[in-house]
Amino acid sequence: MTNVKGVPYDVQPLRSKEQIEDMKWSLKKWCGQRDYILFLIGINTGLRIGDLVKMKVKDVRRKQNIFVKESKTDKPRKVTLLNIYEEIQAYIAEIDSEWLYPSRQGASHITTTQAYRQLVKAAKMVDIDEGIGTHTMRKTFGYWFYKKTMDVAKLQQILNHSTPKITMDYIGITQEEIDDSLDDFVL
Repeated sequence: MTNVKGVPYDVQPLRSKEQIEDMKWSLKKWCGQRDYILFLIGINTGLRIGDLVKMKVKDVRRKQNIFVKESKTDKPRKVTLLNIYEEIQAYIAEIDSEWLYPSRQGASHITTTQAYRQLVKAAKMVDIDEGIGTHTMRKTFGYWFYKKTMDVAKLQQILNHSTPKITMDYIGITQEEIDDSLDDFVL
């Protein structure tokens, strides 16, 4: 995988709650509410960036659950917004656009490249220098979903991956982390 400049790197999930909170703070302070809401929805739904940027206000207005037809897989997916509902509703009450993430240049939505730039900018402001990209949001969702549920099969289904190994590799769960979780396991 390469970044916008063609430099190879490996996008990683945010593995600490502190990093997540730092990113939220930085996005609000240095980038704006639009980019904060993009990040918030991204880390809480696991949707791909291409599907996120195309969302419209009408898709989320007064909705706690939405249905998204994923562009990569062409499969429908039910997404819950219940835990972030109030923040989304407050945000859309303040914007004047049909797009959930309106571009500041023209009447369309932001591009995936612009989303990438904003995420990298926010990360640099809080000294998160490596492994940040648009997939960071999706991977962060997957990482924390797995840590909470330990249910790789369910996560595999949510992310539409073909095998559990692909899911585990994608979210960056290493053998060391698996071993650590088994250290105090006893029956």
